[in-house]
Amino acid sequence: MSDPKEIINNRQAYHEYHILDKFEAGAVLVGTEVKSIMAGRIQLKDSYVSVKDGEVWLMNAHISPYSHGNKQNHDPLRTRKLLLHRKEIEKLERETTVKGMTLVVTAIYWKNGRIKFEIGVAKGKKLYDKRETEMRKTVDKETRQQLKERLR
Repeated sequence: MSDPKEIINNRQAYHEYHILDKFEAGAVLVGTEVKSIMAGRIQLKDSYVSVKDGEVWLMNAHISPYSHGNKQNHDPLRTRKLLLHRKEIEKLERETTVKGMTLVVTAIYWKNGRIKFEIGVAKGKKLYDKRETEMRKTVDKETRQQLKERLR
């Protein structure tokens, strides 16, 4: 078993949402999409995950066309099916319908020769939460710099 190799991390999701739970999902992709994702040519900015008819779908993820692809290259914004176990799909459906949570892709990585999507069950942050997180990061950074200066 090889360690997961991260392809892309959705930092915007952590800024916009409180991530409460995470699930690992495979995806139904065509060959040119896999090659583009491996090159890091995917954007998750406006993407989200939805559950329809007992299936999980990745919406609005932009995978750029593969540079060496021919006329059968993929559509960049097509809807892609995510693969999860039945119990996980039912749990995600409950979270979104009953509790009103949002599903977002938090990371994409390479594991055992397959591309995996990490889906986060998220709750939207208020503006003051975002400010507080930003302030905490700044304070942590300043204290680390001061400690570094003292050690010199």
